[in-house]
Amino acid sequence: IRQEILDLGGEFYFNACLTDVSINKMSIQSIVINNRVEIPCAVLVLATGHSARDVYRLLKEREVQLIPKAFAVGLRVEHPQEWIDKVQYGTYAGHSLLGAADYHLTYQDKALGRSVYTFCMCPGGYVVATASEPGQVVTNGMSYYARDSGVGNSALVVTVFPEDWGKTALGGMEFQQELEEKAFRMGGGNYRAPAQRLVDFMAHQYNDEADYTLATYKPGITPANLWELLPHPLGQVMERGVKYWHRRMAGFIHERAVLTGIETRTSAPVRIERVSQLHSVNVNNLYPCGEGAGYAGGIVSAAVDGLKVAEQIMATYQPPEQKPLINDESIIKGRELTRVK
Repeated sequence: IRQEILDLGGEFYFNACLTDVSINKMSIQSIVINNRVEIPCAVLVLATGHSARDVYRLLKEREVQLIPKAFAVGLRVEHPQEWIDKVQYGTYAGHSLLGAADYHLTYQDKALGRSVYTFCMCPGGYVVATASEPGQVVTNGMSYYARDSGVGNSALVVTVFPEDWGKTALGGMEFQQELEEKAFRMGGGNYRAPAQRLVDFMAHQYNDEADYTLATYKPGITPANLWELLPHPLGQVMERGVKYWHRRMAGFIHERAVLTGIETRTSAPVRIERVSQLHSVNVNNLYPCGEGAGYAGGIVSAAVDGLKVAEQIMATYQPPEQKPLINDESIIKGRELTRVK
């Protein structure tokens, strides 16, 4: 893909950080890279990810319109893949033609006004570290092609709303950071992640002598009481959801199941507001795009958003169709005659 872009005249610059934008009369005039290289800019497609917090701060400082949005935070849960296969496949579990099974679960708590759901389920996978800044712990999940780790994991996340942080534009981002820094401290300050058996979480008890051999997170986990990590309203919804799922998926509260935290990067906590023509509401040549813009929630939806933005830019900036100045057919045909020297 990169070579194709190069062949078509595109360029790539690595170790190049956007550090400033110059905006005048609702239009970006130039961008600054690494605080020293200024580049004139006619159109800027801003396709940074949802963890580019420095970009959010820069845009707010330059008064680009940002609005807070709902997202979800929670924990990763790991179960023996063999148990998941038995629940999902029944007597066919272990069949050579069946891969590692997955699951998708939701629970709406009408009393508390929040929902909890599984997200990014990774059969036969691993819980991985995905912090993008020092002094923070963030979890995510992945599976290799074979899906053969013997452990299935999924995020268990609860919705949070702008009202939870006073509706400020960057309040959701700051809420994420606080949880990630707290997880770092609870893990021991060495990038180990705080973890707790699911049965102990449901019993509201700390147990540092439990069996944590199912945990796949590297560099490792530290036994903790995850009720001290999650805001209590979120823990309540998660607890109710797990009880509900245990009735639907018998054995979900498995004696070996492990919770690891914290999962905060489900989607962007900010939306770079844009109009129907897909440019920023107050910067006409800025095109926020993908997950970081707050208009996509995954790889496929971000790719589709990129296509839409590219098509919109082509439609907006393509040169006008050239039409003859004179519509007389005989004169127009005369243009095709061989020129006499």
